[in-house]
Amino acid sequence: VQLQASGGGLVQAGGSLRLSCAASGRTFSSDAMGWFRQAPGKEREFVAGMNWRGDITHYADSVKGRSTISRDNAKNTVYLQMNSLKPEDTAVYYCAAGQNIARLRIGLGDYWGQGTQVTVSS
Repeated sequence: VQLQASGGGLVQAGGSLRLSCAASGRTFSSDAMGWFRQAPGKEREFVAGMNWRGDITHYADSVKGRSTISRDNAKNTVYLQMNSLKPEDTAVYYCAAGQNIARLRIGLGDYWGQGTQVTVSS
């Protein structure tokens, strides 16, 4: 079972990025999916999560209004569209799958991806 995150890169402040997380090895259509990030010297933090149906989402206050999580269960893939990026968004972004959003929000993912670096320059 593997979660492969991609789409990170270097972008100027105000720019946008779309992260993808492709799952393989099993279907995740019944799992909640989420994104986390970890900046240097800081703890990993929850960014966004979506339930298995895709009709319930939660966002960290720091990204609310600037980011959108979505999923395509047919492709076993979850996305994170990030707009109006700020230097403080710089971090390694991880995707995760879990039983529900409540567990994901406190970091209790069952499967984790390897991370993709997002760097926002000022």
